[in-house]
Amino acid sequence: MGAGVTRQPFSRLPDGREVELVTLRSASGFEARVMTYGAVLQALFVRDRDGGLADVVLGHDDLTGYVASRDFFGATIGRYANRIAGGRFSLGGETFEIAANDGPNALHGGAEGFDRQLWTIAGSDDASVRLHYQSADGEGGFPGALDVALTYRLVGEAALEIAFEARTTKPTVVNLTNHSFFNLGGAASVTDVLAHRIAIHAETYLPIDAVSIPEGGPAPIAGTPFDFRVLQPIGARIREGHEQIRRGRGYDHNYCIDGASGGEPRLAARVEDPSSGRLLELLTDQPGVQFYSGNFLDGTRSGKNGQSYRMGDAFCLEPQLYPDTPNRPDFPSARLDPGGVYRHRSIFRFSAI
Repeated sequence: MGAGVTRQPFSRLPDGREVELVTLRSASGFEARVMTYGAVLQALFVRDRDGGLADVVLGHDDLTGYVASRDFFGATIGRYANRIAGGRFSLGGETFEIAANDGPNALHGGAEGFDRQLWTIAGSDDASVRLHYQSADGEGGFPGALDVALTYRLVGEAALEIAFEARTTKPTVVNLTNHSFFNLGGAASVTDVLAHRIAIHAETYLPIDAVSIPEGGPAPIAGTPFDFRVLQPIGARIREGHEQIRRGRGYDHNYCIDGASGGEPRLAARVEDPSSGRLLELLTDQPGVQFYSGNFLDGTRSGKNGQSYRMGDAFCLEPQLYPDTPNRPDFPSARLDPGGVYRHRSIFRFSAI
């Protein structure tokens, strides 16, 4: 298959609705496969230092796996990525209730987020596909009808841009992201990512309480296991007896990214796999990135090639607003009003070392 964009039937949901698969491919062989169910990044093929191609995102080979279990592999997350404390927030003097699905908290949109919805293809060109979802007023407990557009676009020979836009009919809160689980060694035969080296461009992070809600404000990373200002292995200090490591069962924390947000995407993180030589750089216009070290992968889910995914088999870098922002007026606002536009651009750029 040559460079360009193709679409084809992938499968059908239990109710009979068709799910399509869109493939974006550059001349170099870099390839992204996007599924309309959940607007999922189902596969991402990247070359290693020797030119070999491998899929670097965890997931399932068929639709059944995505429908059967809600693991967020490659999924588009909304209306609100990350956690809302108690599944509750107030806006304009009114309190809104979101179904708790993570202990007492609402996680990734509550019980039925955007990852469980069928998106439509709104258009495409030779390097991109535009997906659309219309979220009804009150869906999931959130106010306002939300019109969402998501564009997956190839940039150059080996970068994927993910861009969101959203508009609302009532004041609401919005925080969208992509939730890909990366293993730069390749998803065909997974080994853990603890030897991957990571650098995160942040001086502070958000410590969490016992149920993973930020407690207090941004805290310095200096002198803690959260200090990734220079490249070092993900697993170098993951077993240290730090209270925040214990609470997250590893890394599952928001990093407050250096530089002003809201402008052009700036470099937020860099990850290298010494074995394959693949390098991932994340650029984003968002104020935070949730770094997650796959702590809750427990071997009970069967993924691509029938593999069991276990703790530490992947990492996530989720560009977004801070967790629990609707309840934290001191955090960058998640509010969207009628007439305004929510925008988010992130670029996942690959090369080799």
